[in-house]
This record gives sequence, C-alpha cells and structure tokens, in this order.
Amino acid sequence: MFTGLIEEIGTLKKIDRRGEAMVLGIQASHIMHGLALGDSIACNGVCLTVTTIAGSIFTVDVMPETYRLSSLKELRSGSPINLERAMAANGRFGGHIVQGHVDGVATIEGIESNQNAVIFHIKPQHSELFRYIIPKGSIAVDGISLTVVSVDNGSFTISIIPHTLKETVLAHRKPGDTVNIECDVLGKYIEHMMNYRQSTPNDAQSSRGSGLTADFLQQNGYM
Repeated sequence: MFTGLIEEIGTLKKIDRRGEAMVLGIQASHIMHGLALGDSIACNGVCLTVTTIAGSIFTVDVMPETYRLSSLKELRSGSPINLERAMAANGRFGGHIVQGHVDGVATIEGIESNQNAVIFHIKPQHSELFRYIIPKGSIAVDGISLTVVSVDNGSFTISIIPHTLKETVLAHRKPGDTVNIECDVLGKYIEHMMNYRQSTPNDAQSSRGSGLTADFLQQNGYM
C-alpha cells in the first residue's frame, strides 16, 4: 500500500525489452537506504518488486499485463520516474490509499497556469472509469495523490501547487503525454459489494442475503 506522496524522482538507466515484458534498471538515492530484495516500489504509480540492487541502481520486472495497461512501455533511457516505497505502518497517512494497481492510462489534453497553480486537463482512455472519478475525490496520477477539481466532457482536471510540480515528473509532462491513473479503491469496493450476488448454492444465497444494497445502507443510517 502507498500514500501517493512521491519520495524521489528516479532516472531510468537501462531497459531490457522482451516482447511485452521488460526489466527496468532505475537509479535513485533517497529510497535506496534500507532497500531490500522483494520490496515494493511504486514506479510512476505502478507497484513493482525489487529484483536486484547494485549500488544506486535497482531493477524491477514488468510483466505483459502491466506493460499493456500502463504507460511504462513508453519509457526511454533517461526518463524520470516517480518513486515511492510502500507505506510504513508507523508513518503519517498524508495522501490517500494507493495500491499501485493502475486502472489504465490517460492523455494530458492541456496545461494552463492559474496564479500559483498549474491546471492539468486529463482524458482517460476508457470512459467507464468516470464512475469512480468525482469532483473533490481522490485520484492517483503517475502515483501522485491528487484531488479532482472538476469532471466535464470526458476529462477531468487537477490543480498542482509549485512544490508538487517541482518534486514529481509532472514538471516534465506536456500535452499529448500519457499518464497512469488509479481511481480511489474505496469506490471500487463499494460498487462491487452493492452489485454482488451469491449465485450458488441457494441456501447460501438466502443466508447471506442479496448483497450490500442501497436499501440496506439507508436502513442502517449510511444514506
């Protein structure tokens, strides 16, 4: 689990491509302290496992499923990468719950300044993700915990303060670039529970009920 607070911008030093699989060699400094084989690292919002460590460079494997569903396939040698280690149990939860399981990619349609903020207009590749994207809700863009400002015409906007722009790869992004997005996991779990139906056996269905419904939530004071 991650919080969406980027610890460091790493640099991609090498790529070993094998069809739709890759091995990435990433150079970092801060996150290397205490890093161990098998640790989870969010790389541009994608949870990957450390497979080797050599000096200031660690490697991670990218499997075909991750290759197809994320923007990692567009990385090139020298690309900057947002890095975050898994959340420590005794740490502050400064962002929101980020799993590192991206829901898909999106395109930056436009970037504009608004006094001390920079507004990004982002269009998800798949429109069905909009059921999880709500104004003032949380979303992870390239692993960065951000707040949705508005949703309109097939895109959403986020507002970035100068510190976030400076300390993340968003400073390198431009219109037309692709970013990873992960919607708030709470919404996905709620949707699943409300749609869940126990199909078999019949006695199990009757004993468990018909799942979490709007009527149940209203009757128990949640709505």
